[in-house]
Amino acid sequence: MVQNHKTDLFENMPVSKALAIMAVPTIISQLITLIYNMSDTWFVGRTGNPYMVAASSLVLTVYLMAGALANLFGVGGGTLVVRLLGSKNEDDAKQTAGWTLAAAAVVGLCFSAVCLLFMNPLLRLLGASDRTIHFARQYLFFVIVLGGFFNITSSTMSFLLRNVGFSREAAFGLGMGGLLNIALDPLFMFVLLPDGMQVIGAGIATMLSNVASFLYYIIVYKKVRGRCVLEIPKGFPKISRELLGDLLSVGIPASFSVFLFDLTNIVINRLSSSHGDIELAAIGIVIKAERLPLNVGIGICLGMVPLVAYNYASGNFRRMRSIFTASRIAGLAVSVLSIILYRSFASQIIGAFIPEERTVLLGTAFLKARCFAAPFMFLSFNMVHFMQAVDRGGVSFRLCVIRQIFLNIPFLFVLNRLFGMSGIVWTQVTADIFNVVVSYIIYDKIIRQIVNFRDSP
Repeated sequence: MVQNHKTDLFENMPVSKALAIMAVPTIISQLITLIYNMSDTWFVGRTGNPYMVAASSLVLTVYLMAGALANLFGVGGGTLVVRLLGSKNEDDAKQTAGWTLAAAAVVGLCFSAVCLLFMNPLLRLLGASDRTIHFARQYLFFVIVLGGFFNITSSTMSFLLRNVGFSREAAFGLGMGGLLNIALDPLFMFVLLPDGMQVIGAGIATMLSNVASFLYYIIVYKKVRGRCVLEIPKGFPKISRELLGDLLSVGIPASFSVFLFDLTNIVINRLSSSHGDIELAAIGIVIKAERLPLNVGIGICLGMVPLVAYNYASGNFRRMRSIFTASRIAGLAVSVLSIILYRSFASQIIGAFIPEERTVLLGTAFLKARCFAAPFMFLSFNMVHFMQAVDRGGVSFRLCVIRQIFLNIPFLFVLNRLFGMSGIVWTQVTADIFNVVVSYIIYDKIIRQIVNFRDSP
């Protein structure tokens, strides 16, 4: 079996150590990814132009759409592959991994083409004004139209590598791309391109960093071939309808969960832009700044998923639950620390992005309020990741629908109507408190179904 050298990690290693091995490299890569995502906003903010900042924040929504497509294949294919390995079915795991990568590449090309054809209406839908759409077009062209294929494909490759046990290699690719973007941002924005083209420079830097990550993963795939089930497919592999159904049953909900999250950001942008471009710039900075605990939490969840999925498939439910509990403790600790950090240094954090006085004033107030959502946000998406790992894609999708469609978005409209921008800012914590209660009621029912009352902790 090609997977023998990884079985101890999944089956026997102490839970805290196994979770650390899988999650720490992913957390580091998520933090570097966070830094390079924020670096565009930070460097653009050095211009003192809030319209450029608002434009880059608008395109972040499209970038998240690309992430949703990567989730379709990376989460759907990746969790299926590790479940197949847990049930000792390596042939199907290999075919599934090959199909997943090929499909991600095709969809990545199609997504870039669609964004090129419908660029203007898409940006208007996201809330671009006459003062921001020119900059938004520039950024979207390089980051998505030219770079979308590389982003989606490399993200899928990272998911697959992590789920078969190569967490460090998966994390290094993302981290390398992030550090490269940080280095290229000032080079293109302030050295190679003339004044007024800073947004183009930021877009080129992001595109090239995604290309570099893609090339790195190609090299890694060639190196691990023969040591695991991953390889670069020749042509478009076929998989059975049953396997495709299993992949899509988790992948589609995982993808739609990001789309729903993206939809919420669209609503936030639209409602915020109605209060003014400065308000839009401020909330855009806050949403990026608050991704510190969010990205760390995502790293913990991504490290948790293959461990939970493998033990679910092999029937070791006690270990499965212990891993889930350890991930919750770690994520909540990070969330509490982030609240302390943001409450203490909100003005310095916002001021680091842009020196414009009114934007800093608004952003400081927004961040001090939204930071209280951190622990509830973590518990919400940690539960979604758990359901994906245990092949409950439909449940994970329903949890996302409840959170975004029935709670977040309605609360945004109602609280905006009642309290204006303050209502928008406080929506996240208000909605997620309700969502966590609902999530754990559903979890109690699902866990009883899984263990059949046999595996009490």
